[in-house]
Amino acid sequence: MTSMDLNYIKNVATGAAFRSAEILNRFFGKLTDIGKKGPDDLVTEADIASEKQIIETIRSKFPDHDILAEESGWHQTGKSPYRWIIDPLDGTTNYAYQIPIFSISIGFAIDNEMMVGLVLNPVSGELFTAVRGRGAFLNGTPIRVSDRKDIGEALLVTGFPYDVDQILRNAMRRFEACLTAARGVRRLGSAALDLCFVACGRFDGFWEEHLKPWDTAAGIVIAAEAGAVITDFSGHPFTVDKKEILAANGHIHGQLQSILEIKI
Repeated sequence: MTSMDLNYIKNVATGAAFRSAEILNRFFGKLTDIGKKGPDDLVTEADIASEKQIIETIRSKFPDHDILAEESGWHQTGKSPYRWIIDPLDGTTNYAYQIPIFSISIGFAIDNEMMVGLVLNPVSGELFTAVRGRGAFLNGTPIRVSDRKDIGEALLVTGFPYDVDQILRNAMRRFEACLTAARGVRRLGSAALDLCFVACGRFDGFWEEHLKPWDTAAGIVIAAEAGAVITDFSGHPFTVDKKEILAANGHIHGQLQSILEIKI
């Protein structure tokens, strides 16, 4: 694909995200149907409506592209090298409890390589975008990761998976080690926003386990284009099918990795 094509991809994603934002804002605080996909994994009518609209927008422009969406799974057309990865509402629990920290995440890949990322917070109006090789932006303004060099002065962010009980001992040991080493640790409830906040320097590093492709697909493009180093806990390059993610500025990445790599 050409650069112009990728700009068009970004524009289509932007249009889909803002239409989705209208849906999410309309339902916000007025939900009537909150269901469960698991013991702690919520789904609402807003998730479903948002995803349906995003898929329809993409399909109207690119009927032959593959789509992986959180709620409805795969929409495959054959052997297309083009794939959209969608989270129509990242932070559903926050949304259901009327906490205005959630996002719409839309990523685009060519031959399994993430090329475009877009994350929108419908409440704040903050739109994070990136096209591979062309930098990362917040509402059109270029963004970069922080320049903080000492993890002792770093503010970190993390999250816990819905099945945290299965990895609780490991997760809590890592959390304790990071909390002890850093200035502070926050947990916002939206991995897509966590990555974007690393990208714009609000956080110095982010780690999490047991995420799904739709949680990270868009955010890793944005964070990488803003200068973040993104790996698993062992320092190997991160891909959306991996179960561990570590994203940080280049100064503290190694320090944070050495903490997360602790042998349990």
